[in-house]
Amino acid sequence: MNKLLVYLSSGALIASVGLLLVIPGAAAAQTAPLTQQEAHHRAEALLKQMTVDEKVGQMNQASGIVIPGLASEKPDDIIVKGQVGSVLWQFDVKELNRLQHLAVEKSRLHIPLLIGFDVIHGYRTAFPVPLAMASSWDPAVEEAAQHQAARDARAAGVQWTFTPMVDIARDARWGRIVEGAGEDPYLGAAMAVAQVRGFQGESIGPDSVLACVKHFAGYGAAEGGRDYDASNIPESLFRNVYLVPFHAAEKAGAASFMSAYMDLNDVPATGNRWLLHDILRQEWGFKGFVVSDAFAVGNLQTHGYARDPEDAAYKAVTAGVDMDMASLTYIHNLPKLVASGKVTEAELNAAVLPILEAKYKLGLFDNPYVDESKVDAQLSSPEGLALERKLAARSMVLLKNDNHTLPLSTNLKKVAVIGSLADSAKDIEGGWTVEGLFGGASKSRPVTILAGLKNKLGANVQVNYVAGAAPTREYPSMMDAFTGAKNPPPPTATEVADWLAKAKAAAADSDMVIAVLGEASNMSGEAASRASLDLPGIQEQMLEVVASTGKPVVLVLENGRPLDIRWAAEHVPAILEAWYPGTEGGNAVADVLFGDVNPGGKLPVSWPRTAGQEPLYYNHNLTHEPEDRPSFTSRYWDLSTKPLFPFGYGLSYSTFKFANLHLSKDRINTEQATEVQVDVTNTGTVAGDAVAQIYIHQRAGSASRPVRQLKGFRRIALKPGETQTLQFSLGKDELNFWSPQTKAWSVEPGIFDVWAGDDSTASLHSELVVTE
Repeated sequence: MNKLLVYLSSGALIASVGLLLVIPGAAAAQTAPLTQQEAHHRAEALLKQMTVDEKVGQMNQASGIVIPGLASEKPDDIIVKGQVGSVLWQFDVKELNRLQHLAVEKSRLHIPLLIGFDVIHGYRTAFPVPLAMASSWDPAVEEAAQHQAARDARAAGVQWTFTPMVDIARDARWGRIVEGAGEDPYLGAAMAVAQVRGFQGESIGPDSVLACVKHFAGYGAAEGGRDYDASNIPESLFRNVYLVPFHAAEKAGAASFMSAYMDLNDVPATGNRWLLHDILRQEWGFKGFVVSDAFAVGNLQTHGYARDPEDAAYKAVTAGVDMDMASLTYIHNLPKLVASGKVTEAELNAAVLPILEAKYKLGLFDNPYVDESKVDAQLSSPEGLALERKLAARSMVLLKNDNHTLPLSTNLKKVAVIGSLADSAKDIEGGWTVEGLFGGASKSRPVTILAGLKNKLGANVQVNYVAGAAPTREYPSMMDAFTGAKNPPPPTATEVADWLAKAKAAAADSDMVIAVLGEASNMSGEAASRASLDLPGIQEQMLEVVASTGKPVVLVLENGRPLDIRWAAEHVPAILEAWYPGTEGGNAVADVLFGDVNPGGKLPVSWPRTAGQEPLYYNHNLTHEPEDRPSFTSRYWDLSTKPLFPFGYGLSYSTFKFANLHLSKDRINTEQATEVQVDVTNTGTVAGDAVAQIYIHQRAGSASRPVRQLKGFRRIALKPGETQTLQFSLGKDELNFWSPQTKAWSVEPGIFDVWAGDDSTASLHSELVVTE
């Protein structure tokens, strides 16, 4: 893992793709950043002046808005009393300035508030959702997007984001798969590091936004893919898979962590001292602070883990939760616990000190307010929109392209566009958009796919659009519950028949069909797990009816998880996975469909055939009767065990060849490393991007090891006929694992298989022998 961090910090990946990281027009820092030592000394001095109530106040994060049933009033009074250290869920700059003035001018010690918000994939300019950015297989994409998001957020008064979400997701039914980097710990670690660097920069200062790594830890392993349900994870799996991206983010200097909602092996993560103290602080040496997820401290009582709110506060703070998000459990109970001696003031000091240090390093004591006159110009910068369009196209994955259906010609005369998502501005940006949260109106002016196609084709091409019935949830989303929004009723049989007839007529009257299908943005994300992965509503019926006309069909997917597209994979010649591509997503989709951008993304997940295969992931262990034996074809008798598309898969308008796999040393000892060398050649007629991937397998040892593990990747641009020779290191960081027998990390002697190629089924093979 250390080599991964060194490589990312070298800037080699960023330079290789020429992505814009320094955004012109952003305001320069007004104060020089403090060193860690300076921030520590100032925080210590301030801490000595604080009462117990004021210390507990810094550990309280209050809701900046009224949420019926959750937050009943604005936090004005407790801010003035010094009982609020942070505010969240408020992004109106005038209101943020008002609350900040209360803290700085009215409270006894004039300590500024730390403003937090879920800036998940952009502020006003929405970048592709995290699962999409991980599909770029290019950490520079994540870093560039989050760097722009940080500059925008900071200009708007937000200094802390609850990102990155680095949970490993091996089950596509889990709604929050859209917020992470997929199923693999190595890829996930690279994307985690890139996001921390994007938000915080080289070091935390007046231009930074604090990253918050979530959800610590194992949240993505919820039983049945059901959000909030318990996770039961053996320690070896926990350390070898689920903790890897968290540790990478910690090494990269992440300022804060967020505890998870669920039970981890029967102990709620928010009250889990082994997790928050023994691993995070003692083993890893984390020096930042931990915030609970929303209401999670109070919910320790709901879990049946705490007797009452006082017990919940005690168990959370002694486990290692430094800040209580929105439940107000700390301010109502911690002073009593200190007075009784159950919690010491030294424990309070240890929790408060890193919070104050962060405020000093951010420069909040010098400049706590927002310049309201400059916010809109920064949030609507053309540079940010141009970057978004570039990153969106770079994140798309071409899943199928029979008979060179794509790229399309601009000489078309009539095009049918099918599906309500094709012209849905609220869905193309995905969920968790800042200004759209809680039903707000975004000022981003997103470009839908229909609009992007029209922009590309021009006025001389006739576009026949048939929306069809919009896909809706059977049960409302969490945000629907907050805003009171109602889902429309499902279409009647008559309405369905009418939509299908219109779609068929439009297809029959066109040169070709572009079907834009998938999920509405509220169908993935928090509290958005699914039992089925089918295309919702009447979308597959529409796809089948337009395909029946015999006209060529291109399927563009707009979604937050893999879906059951078995029929499309068999009957539709071209499929492009666009995910939720963001504000400029429609233009980016058109860029890819018409060949202005050659797609080069790869899947960060194994794509299932149906929900019945879940959880599905490539790096599973070998077991009795492995699948490579001729007599053993599937673990199901009614369906193949294999995914529809493997992890790491993605096509291009060009073709690539991998050859000459060579190890600099084919025998090393456990302290040495070898260099893996492979040639990659563009064998096609157009320039394109290849993603070289290195996988290993340890044949025997103290524990069963995965059939394959990703241990290196690099995305490169190649001209037609061009060859590049790439090198990857395999050493201690790549070959070690945590054994359930030895209870330790080590490299074990033995034989390792090494593969190189363009997805997890790569066949180019060599062997590495590791000795004592």
